[in-house]
Amino acid sequence: MTMDLIPGLPNDIGLECLIRIHYWDFSSVASVYRSWNGLIELPEFWRRRKASGLTRKVVVMVRCRFDPCRGQEGQFYELALREPETGYRNVLRPPIPYGLPIACQVVGVGLNLVVMGGLNPKTLEVMNDVLVYNFVSATWRRGAKMPGHKRWYFACASDSNRMVFVAGGHDDKRRALKSAIAYDVAEDKWMVLPDMARERDEPKGVFHHGKFLVIGGYSAKKHIFGTSAESFDVATGQWDPVQEGFLNSETCYRHCADDGDGKLFKSRGDYVEELQGSTWQLVAKLPTRVGCISYMIAWQGKVLVIGSETHFEPYKSFILDLKSSKWESVEKEYEFLGHVESGCCLEL
Repeated sequence: MTMDLIPGLPNDIGLECLIRIHYWDFSSVASVYRSWNGLIELPEFWRRRKASGLTRKVVVMVRCRFDPCRGQEGQFYELALREPETGYRNVLRPPIPYGLPIACQVVGVGLNLVVMGGLNPKTLEVMNDVLVYNFVSATWRRGAKMPGHKRWYFACASDSNRMVFVAGGHDDKRRALKSAIAYDVAEDKWMVLPDMARERDEPKGVFHHGKFLVIGGYSAKKHIFGTSAESFDVATGQWDPVQEGFLNSETCYRHCADDGDGKLFKSRGDYVEELQGSTWQLVAKLPTRVGCISYMIAWQGKVLVIGSETHFEPYKSFILDLKSSKWESVEKEYEFLGHVESGCCLEL
């Protein structure tokens, strides 16, 4: 480097100062010196920040809220951001005049948040729009639109690096789909993937062991959730054979989560289960106050669930420590009264 990161301080000390900045303040810091903006985006910066234990797990959720002051338009959707281990929370406001699309999907890709699909809240038209938020610049940009069918309730997952994978769902005529596509966030380009073996409407998508895993869903002919799954192998560019009986019951499995270390969790009834080999093993019983789960996400050693005791009560949050098998209440969610449509976890 040709100049001091912080005037009067050795660069090594200057870097130690910069890696301690809260991610929400990156845009303000980057605007001070152009060199800081470039530094924050470098992989070495993030490796050092992570090695120093300064990164934070950030959960972003599409949640439904109700504002009685809005009258008939009182129900709306927003992007709620929170750090489950510190309690920090905020709201991201996308540049959409009509509001966040209903049931849109969100995924974390590096330093970006990608929002795609859903329904126009004014016209209920199925959308193929893509929005990308960068946490360093604190800016939104419009991405290339999803090609092909205008799909809804599709499986979606990211490799957390640069790619987003999409498969299944249904089109604007409610026809179940087996087509798949992938989005390169850095290049802002979509590519068409081979079709899945089966139609899958309302499946769950996770990135698991280097593969895009599409779980469950139902076909246009049979409106019954299946128990099979399919994996797109990124290395070969092909779908693996269908995994029959992947799930242990015929139901909608939106509450599946990969922890980033290759462990896969799901809820079943009053329990959290982990996939061990080819079978699901009991991990812990859910707290009674979140029996009706709205959302589940996992990261190294932790599982977060959000839900309520009944469908008509305020939501509460609990974190399961996998080492101790104990639940901890995060906090009382007085503000959090809405259902979670989708979400993702980033490390910032």
